[in-house]
Amino acid sequence: MIGRPESNEAAPYYFGYINRVSGDDIVHALQNQLDETLPLLHRVSEEKSMHRYAPDKWTIREMWNHVNDAERVFLFRALWFAREHNSELPSFEQDVAANAGKADEFSWAGHVEEFREIRLATISFFRNMPEDAWMRTGKASGNPFTVRACAYIVAGHVAHHAAVLREKYL
Repeated sequence: MIGRPESNEAAPYYFGYINRVSGDDIVHALQNQLDETLPLLHRVSEEKSMHRYAPDKWTIREMWNHVNDAERVFLFRALWFAREHNSELPSFEQDVAANAGKADEFSWAGHVEEFREIRLATISFFRNMPEDAWMRTGKASGNPFTVRACAYIVAGHVAHHAAVLREKYL
C-alpha cells in the first residue's frame, strides 16, 4: 500500500475518521478491525440491540445498519474513482437512509452477518487494487477524495461507531 492519506485527499471533516486508523497498511487494518469488531458485536443480545441511549438517538440496530450503509457508500466511491469515472457522486444522507432502512425490523444477528460480508468484500476490493489506482481522485458530496482516503474513512468510521457502541450503549 501507498501509506496514509495526506490533508488534501479528503475534506478536513473526514480526518476525524482517518486519524482513528493506525499504520500504513489499510488492507491489514481492515482485516484486523473485522477480527476485533465481530466479538464486540456478538456481545450484544437481540434484546439489547433495540436499546437507544437517549430518546432521539438510534437503536444499536439502526446505528449498525448505518455503519453497513456507510461502508457500502465509501466502497462504491472508491470503486467509482479507482475505475476513473469522472462524474461527481451525490451526498449520502444518513438520516434518510436510516429511516428507509427500517433496521429495527431485522434481527441483530442479520446486521452482524451483513457487516461481516460487506467487510470481506471491502477487503477483497482493496487487496486487489492496482497500485496506480490508490491515488486516483473524484468528487462526492462536493468534496474531493482519493481512493486511499476512502479506504481509511471506511475503517475510521467503523472505529468511531464501535467506540460509540462501547461508550454509550454498552
